[in-house]
Amino acid sequence: MPGDDRFMQSPMEETDDNGMIRLSGSIEHVIYANEENGYAICDLGTDRDELVTIVGTLPDVHEGDTVTVVGRWVHNAKYGRQFRVEQCEKQLPADRASILRYLASGAIKGIGPKTAKRIVELFGEETFDVMENHPDWLAEIPGITPKRARAIAEDFQKKADIRSAMLFFRDYFGAAATVRIYKRWGSAAIDLAKKNPYRLCEEIDGIGFERADRMAMQLGIGQDSPERLASGVYYLLGSNAQQNGHVCLPRGKAEESAAKLLGVTAEQIHAVVTELLKERRLREATYADVSYIYEAGQYESERYIAKKLLLIDRVCPAMETANIGAILRREEAESGMEYASLQRQAIMGALENGVMLLTGGPGTGKTTVVRALLHIFHGMDEKVALAAPTGRAAKRLSESTSCEAKTIHRLLEYGGEENGEHARFHRNENDLLEESVIIVDEASMIDNALMCALLKAIKPGARLILIGDSDQLPSVGAGNVLHDLIESRRFFTVRLTEIFRQAQKSLIVTNAHAINRGEMPRLDIKDNDFFFLPRPDEASIAATVAQLCAVRLPRTYGKMAVTGTQVIAPSRKGEVGTENLNRVLQAALNPPSPEKQEHNFRELIFREGDRVMQVRNNYDMEWERDDGSAGVGIFNGDIGVIEKIEKRDSRMTIRFDDRVVGYDFNMLEELEPAYAVTVHKSQGSEYPIVLLPLGEHTPPMLLSRNLLYTAVTRAQSMVILVGSEAALSRMVANNRQAMRYTGLVYHLEREDNA
Repeated sequence: MPGDDRFMQSPMEETDDNGMIRLSGSIEHVIYANEENGYAICDLGTDRDELVTIVGTLPDVHEGDTVTVVGRWVHNAKYGRQFRVEQCEKQLPADRASILRYLASGAIKGIGPKTAKRIVELFGEETFDVMENHPDWLAEIPGITPKRARAIAEDFQKKADIRSAMLFFRDYFGAAATVRIYKRWGSAAIDLAKKNPYRLCEEIDGIGFERADRMAMQLGIGQDSPERLASGVYYLLGSNAQQNGHVCLPRGKAEESAAKLLGVTAEQIHAVVTELLKERRLREATYADVSYIYEAGQYESERYIAKKLLLIDRVCPAMETANIGAILRREEAESGMEYASLQRQAIMGALENGVMLLTGGPGTGKTTVVRALLHIFHGMDEKVALAAPTGRAAKRLSESTSCEAKTIHRLLEYGGEENGEHARFHRNENDLLEESVIIVDEASMIDNALMCALLKAIKPGARLILIGDSDQLPSVGAGNVLHDLIESRRFFTVRLTEIFRQAQKSLIVTNAHAINRGEMPRLDIKDNDFFFLPRPDEASIAATVAQLCAVRLPRTYGKMAVTGTQVIAPSRKGEVGTENLNRVLQAALNPPSPEKQEHNFRELIFREGDRVMQVRNNYDMEWERDDGSAGVGIFNGDIGVIEKIEKRDSRMTIRFDDRVVGYDFNMLEELEPAYAVTVHKSQGSEYPIVLLPLGEHTPPMLLSRNLLYTAVTRAQSMVILVGSEAALSRMVANNRQAMRYTGLVYHLEREDNA
């Protein structure tokens, strides 16, 4: 801001070619420090006796530390001028007074103020040399035993290792990434990274192949080194799993793509892949005369899914057909319902088989089947578990059945360990679920990893009933589990097709089925629950969506429209993509206010009251419920509202339904605004009102029938399409579905014939 001295450089500051400023001084006060990720807020005393507030990743920082920090001046609306740290280099203090202050601050475990004074009085400026090279001398001081002296030396060496790591990695990564590297590898971090930088992208969260590759090039590692080529192949497989849902890739295509990515020949990649297969770090399988390669973990997961499903189906206790008929007649008599033919098949199939698949579109009676099965199994004194992949889906299942439903993660007791280990599923092959019937809704959302975890916890003899809409988009994660299980024809499957009378009154239901058949939805009925608002261009589409959300819908439907409207867009990019719509909708629904704190992160503004979405699985994120219960895990697609932004502590509090979570500012890359979300991100959720913007310039690959069908079926009470009828027509006509490379069908065939 011209003329504003808040942002003027101080006379003695050093500035590099990138405009980054370097400050040196000692830490006077540690205002806040997070030991897990190294984020801290401190007061820095500079050479000019100026006290500066510095914020950023400052690992293991203590009062008395001498540091050089690199960063930029920023202005905090509440706390004023601050220095945001990008890099930090720590030096040990050199004079007696500074050494005493450093040790007295508790920087080294086992040394308090009194002990610090005794050490410095005896060893003076040689104190650190003694700790590093002659720790046994510390035992000369009263109160320090030889064992305590060794512990002090070990902690001092650990601090030295952290300083060395920060110094070594600063030219390659930010401070936060360096903290993650050190926490994973400890004192061996520098040696391991020098030996093979590509391990960084395979083992450290947040470090991609490109960043590790740049580091390797700077360290002089050759373009055709075996480590680089192997890591490039892993990167190709991993990125395709994450972005495209592929569990495996055709070997020929994968080798060609890896060669192009890495700038080497396909022959070189072929040799590396062959070696990785010998080492069993990759796996190979041939399906329909095509050779596919897998990352070893993906291969084992897919194979386990096939083996365990076949086992469950085979060993489940058989029930006599005559008894099943009697049970069904009694159920109809007690419920006062006469089930349709396909519903009867589904109920009987669930009683006769260890694994049963139930699929069908909206209004076809899937929930009615679930209610009947719950009543029957409870009457048989069977223990039943109801589950769904997401919290919203589980909540909806609970409401529709009047029985408790859990997320799959909660059912499997996902959580951390008291000794600090990473969170994991506590229910597994060593601690099986007690329930004899497992019913899972929204099964189209289940990816390979989650299905594998679920199956590990199901005891042989139990029944598994998977319910979903196979015409919806596949899971966000790798795999296409429900589709593949149906395609295999190995398990008893019922597809409900009849739309029941009550559902026929809803245009959402009838239009969804019309879309699925390749027919245009009815757009001419104005007094139902499905509306089309034509707009000539994308600017007017975005303006209309904002007006509907901010004014027209709340004026007509009140609070339900304020909290229950979700904009779902086919694309992220463009004027009617989620990125632009989120900016437009934030301005309309939650504009700046003196009463609301906000925080800038990259090109985004996060503001109190904003709707946000978690965009990656974070299995270690701690949350707490209003009743005081706690747990871990916030997952890709979870939507919450920012309740509080605390600038001083560089944290924000977000409520995800009944879970409250604290985010440090350096974790905000895991969040996106969620006023508008993509169709893929909306899977598993339902909203009272869905707004779907349809622009002419949406990429053709995203104008597909199953994407439109998925978006429409997210709505409970109302769908409003805004935009181009031509774009709508193209979506209905385009029945191309993105192919996913998986081998589950083939594994099922092989295991069944083994």
